[in-house]
Amino acid sequence: MEKLLELQKLDLQVEALSDRERMIPQQKNKYQIQRERLAAELKDSEQRCKNLQLEQRQCEHDIEQRQAQTRKYDGQLLSIKKNEEYQALLHEIELEKKQIALKEERIIGIMLELDDAKAHLEEDRKRIAVELKQIESECDEIDKEYQEAVEQREALEAQRGALLPEVSQELRSKYDRIRKAKKKGPAVVPLSDEYCGGCHMKVLPQVVNEILAASKTHACSHCGRLLYNPEKFTVPV
Repeated sequence: MEKLLELQKLDLQVEALSDRERMIPQQKNKYQIQRERLAAELKDSEQRCKNLQLEQRQCEHDIEQRQAQTRKYDGQLLSIKKNEEYQALLHEIELEKKQIALKEERIIGIMLELDDAKAHLEEDRKRIAVELKQIESECDEIDKEYQEAVEQREALEAQRGALLPEVSQELRSKYDRIRKAKKKGPAVVPLSDEYCGGCHMKVLPQVVNEILAASKTHACSHCGRLLYNPEKFTVPV
């Protein structure tokens, strides 16, 4: 029973470390969310610059078209004979020039906005680079913690393998069946007065006496865990 308790101690430690191995990588999920947020911020900042540059090119293209149209109208003025048609065409030329002036004014505004947007973009790039570096550092620590858990588990599993031959086949078979059925937690529990240390249900007096005398191995009739006398067998520290 003493060796079985040592085995159980190792198994519970391995179980805890295995749980840590499953949980530790999940800590990186929040950092992935932060990466995505930062990437979206940078993309938005870059897109603002691109949108302004695109609008500027569109304005410049529109000015070129309107200037070409104005030149065309100027050429048509020479061939017009009627005053009404002449005045109408002058009106169209004036409208085109007004639109050109508006576009030129907008281009000036865009250039000012673009300077501001580029400055913000540069600030965002620097800030995001710092935050990403911090995230990578945090993730490196998580990876280190994970690797330490793996190494600790593997070391304990090696100890377990060395201990197995020292546990009787009969006890080990019972122990393995209980662990398989219980999935989690101890398979061997102390007898506490007349109660099972696992489910806390009362144990039959005859069974209690045999456990206290360590004359026979018993399992709790309620939860199936193996019972032992804590005064005779102590759990290894």
